[in-house]
Amino acid sequence: MHSHDDKLAQLSPFELKDELIKLASSVENRLMLNAGRGNPNFLATTPRHGFWRLGLFAMREAERTFAYMPEGLGGFPRLAGIEDRFEIYAREHAGAEGMAFLAGAVSYVRDQLGLDASAFLYEMCEGILGCNYPVPDRMLKQSEVIVGHYLRDEMAGSHSLVGEFDIFATEGGTAAMTYIFNTLRENHLVSPGDKIAIGMPIFTPYIEIPELNDYRLEQVHIEADPDLGWQYPASEIDKLKDPSIKAFFLVNPSNPPSVRIDDATLERIAAIVKDRPDLILLTDDVYGTFADDFVSLFAVAPHNTILVYSYSKYFGATGWRLGAVATHRDNVLDRLIAKLPEAAKKELDERYASITTTPRELKFIDRLVADSRTVALNHTAGLSTPQQVQMVLFSLFSLMDTPQAYKAAMKRMIRHREHALYREIGVAPDPNPNDVGYYTLLDLGDLSEKAFGKPFSDWLLKTVEPRSLLFELAEESGVVLLPGGGFGAQTPAGRVSLANLNEADYAKIGKAARALIEKYYKKFDKR
Repeated sequence: MHSHDDKLAQLSPFELKDELIKLASSVENRLMLNAGRGNPNFLATTPRHGFWRLGLFAMREAERTFAYMPEGLGGFPRLAGIEDRFEIYAREHAGAEGMAFLAGAVSYVRDQLGLDASAFLYEMCEGILGCNYPVPDRMLKQSEVIVGHYLRDEMAGSHSLVGEFDIFATEGGTAAMTYIFNTLRENHLVSPGDKIAIGMPIFTPYIEIPELNDYRLEQVHIEADPDLGWQYPASEIDKLKDPSIKAFFLVNPSNPPSVRIDDATLERIAAIVKDRPDLILLTDDVYGTFADDFVSLFAVAPHNTILVYSYSKYFGATGWRLGAVATHRDNVLDRLIAKLPEAAKKELDERYASITTTPRELKFIDRLVADSRTVALNHTAGLSTPQQVQMVLFSLFSLMDTPQAYKAAMKRMIRHREHALYREIGVAPDPNPNDVGYYTLLDLGDLSEKAFGKPFSDWLLKTVEPRSLLFELAEESGVVLLPGGGFGAQTPAGRVSLANLNEADYAKIGKAARALIEKYYKKFDKR
């Protein structure tokens, strides 16, 4: 077995994956099973059919203008009469793929959401044609309302979320995070040397960003406990009572353990916020749609929480780059900016002077938009409009699915995969009502103990470096897992994404993991 130099130990698990892939594909004609990166192998078809169908209607609208010119010129759609023209189009194409969904969407927007159908159709047509700048730049008007309904539906569930919130459409959840870190820094809400709490284990870049030169933040880790089904113990949450901690960043449901935060913990955080109204919470809830009865921190502590959501995983749309940031209209960020010392306010007056005559009234979320384009280019900010249209159609697809058939299918699929994996390992994971199952952590200590007892498990963890087991797995069976340690997990574990392969593949991964454990058990037994 070759030695893995310390250089690899420095790599992010996502870069280490490339080294593992080289090994896994080293045997000719062997199928490599890459369960590393969480790119789903499923995608939502209905809202995509709706997108292409809408595109054809928008083209018809564009070609009504300049129709006398043969050179392929069109114009902007016209608002007047657009709803009637759409109904004619829908009747003409009844039965065509995507038509029933699109007609249903127009009806839903008009009759359920109470929006103007013509304004909606006009925004969608202009948006899908991409013939105008994104106006407003933060998010198109009807689009913001519809995505707001979707987020409220998915992130608050039956929880009452009082008041209005603003949304900024971004190129995926990671762009949202990049923008937020930057604007927090530019507006002196976090400064080098400040303490921020991070819910561990977590998506690796969220550990790496604060360490960067740009930020130099001091991290306080809030550790989830595997023995508590990966919940945060009360003693860890209580670290947030420390007034020197400026912000708390977390992923919910977590990545990689893929467990939603239980209600008691959410309430505990909300209670701390009541005593610490200056605490900033940032929650990345991209896996929330895979959980049962999901409630976001944004629903229980809306005035202190920045919500980040991405459409990537649930709709199988990582390549579309669709994300959103939401802040409540009454929020801690705007309050903290208003309380900055006069010198800092003057500096920020200058920063935002080119875009508004009253820079002090500029909301945090609008500063986010401006900063995303280095302020001076604010007039060209905003997510591309065809992207916003697909985001709206994904949202409507979910809102209109009242029996939640799509969601049930998603959950069934990833949970069957999880079952196939553990069935072949021969070890069942502990039952956990908060398990979401988008990822699973194969905990070497836990699996080896359940398979062959504690003495073997203790010996294995003393004898073998966990990362080398991942290399061995890649080399011998072509299976690629990411190291749990790279995500800040305290236990030696491999992260399996249950989204990107088929059920039979997870059975193969289970077999390979079992074979590896058995191989070491033979060595242990021989001693």
